Amino acid sequence: MDSRKNQITLLTTLILIFLTLNYSYFDKTLEEILSTDKFVTVTRIVDGDTVVVDGNTTIRLLGINCPERGEKYYDEAKIFLNESILNKNVRLEFGKDKYDRYDRVLAYVFIGSENINLELVRNGFANYYFPSGEDKYFLLFENAWRECLENEINLCEKSNEKCAECVKLTEFDYKKDKVVFYNKCAFACDLNGWKVKDEGRKDFLFEKFVLESFSKVELTNENFSEEYVWTDTGDTLFLRDDEGKLVLWEGY
Repeated sequence: MDSRKNQITLLTTLILIFLTLNYSYFDKTLEEILSTDKFVTVTRIVDGDTVVVDGNTTIRLLGINCPERGEKYYDEAKIFLNESILNKNVRLEFGKDKYDRYDRVLAYVFIGSENINLELVRNGFANYYFPSGEDKYFLLFENAWRECLENEINLCEKSNEKCAECVKLTEFDYKKDKVVFYNKCAFACDLNGWKVKDEGRKDFLFEKFVLESFSKVELTNENFSEEYVWTDTGDTLFLRDDEGKLVLWEGY
């Protein structure tokens, strides 16, 4: 009995010594397991909302959507990221979904305490974008967008077209994928080059279209050539003039 008791005591002592000597290792391992964040180095800027880290991992920035190549402020958004995070160590914070349909990692990018995704919205290089539904940062991004609108920065610059005061959104039925615009003015409005867009990549371009006075135009998903346009988890409609300036927006 004494022999067995001594063996147990010895084994317990050895375990305690082992744990003490390797505490820092286990502490670090446990921290990595429990943490949802990751520290990386940004090695390439693909565009305003996509970067490559550690040489081979593509990150799609969460909560935002930037202009596509050829669109207004595409280059400016990319330059902003170049100046902010290229070749710098950043912290990635992941959301509800870690990957998008293209197998890119979805993350918020922080440098110090600054949320770079959020700053892109605040500076008018992106609109906010939450296709999977609102998360803990949603209100911050919505407020950043409103701040951008108030200051009329870049993508938030208001249209100075006379018809920008005439064309109103009178119906927005996202469940039926139906939107209706109405011209409240006593003169016709040439909407050629105006664009209706969601938070993501779906858009409709008015081509050679005149909205007569006191008349309406109805758009559905068929006009967008999409199975659906507006998401059930929340979305935003943006109407821009032929210079890309904002006429109106409405979210739900």
